[in-house]
Amino acid sequence: MLPTKVSIFEVGARDGLQNEVPVTTADKIMLITQLADAGVKRIEAGSFVSPKWVPQMADSDAVLQQLKRQAGVVYSALTPNLKGFELALAAGADEVAIFGAASESFSQKNINCSIDESIERFVPLMEAAKQHGVAVRGYVSCVLGCPYEGDIAVSDVARVSEILYKMGCYEISLGDTIGVGTPTKARQMLDAVAKVVPIDKLALHFHDTYGQALANILACLDTGISVFDTSVAGLGGCPYAKGASGNLATEDLVYMLHGMGIDTGIDLTKLALAGDNISRVLGRTNGSKVANAIRT
Repeated sequence: MLPTKVSIFEVGARDGLQNEVPVTTADKIMLITQLADAGVKRIEAGSFVSPKWVPQMADSDAVLQQLKRQAGVVYSALTPNLKGFELALAAGADEVAIFGAASESFSQKNINCSIDESIERFVPLMEAAKQHGVAVRGYVSCVLGCPYEGDIAVSDVARVSEILYKMGCYEISLGDTIGVGTPTKARQMLDAVAKVVPIDKLALHFHDTYGQALANILACLDTGISVFDTSVAGLGGCPYAKGASGNLATEDLVYMLHGMGIDTGIDLTKLALAGDNISRVLGRTNGSKVANAIRT
């Protein structure tokens, strides 16, 4: 049975911009404000990782502090460790996110430690979040393939997802980091994870590198999944995954869902305008097919 309503978790201002040319704090705030104006209720506004590794996110504290917040909108931040959590809390993040990987090689290349070591690092962060009443979201990378290992066993994805869920993450986002997944594999992966984590605690984060993201989501829609991570104008990718140039464009998913009678609460025209504006700032073509079609 298809959902009647879904929740879009917009990652353009973080996952999108971290792999683009640097933009000003004012431009990031403009993007986030326009996304909220379009009806987006969950926005990843920044990342408190080392500026040495991701310089594009160095002003995340300023972005969160200077935002004129809209009622009902949750502004979140990615936090790799306790220090990142403390910085995000000080900047006023409504919630935070931690990230693990289903691939040992990717974990080593991305954060220089094993999967289990990365999870151990999150223990003090989770304890601090609980003390402060801050919700924590969990990301799992490489759920449908790894740039170093190739195919990833669904059992590995399920194992890491279950650990993060039992640690206290309220939602687990399953990421096809390099966009290699296809519909049957996407469904098999989700079915495996849903055996150990409730389906209403899962989200899908599919990159569109091979143009499969919409098809993959469609293959999973009747499971009860109702949260999807997307990036306005198809911004971004992963700096540690060669070829992963582009998240699924929010506009493209919203158009498909609306056409299926599924509510997102988002104004597609306003959303496309936000995507066009940030694309102009970046000096790049809007990566959304839908935005290009409706705004020509």
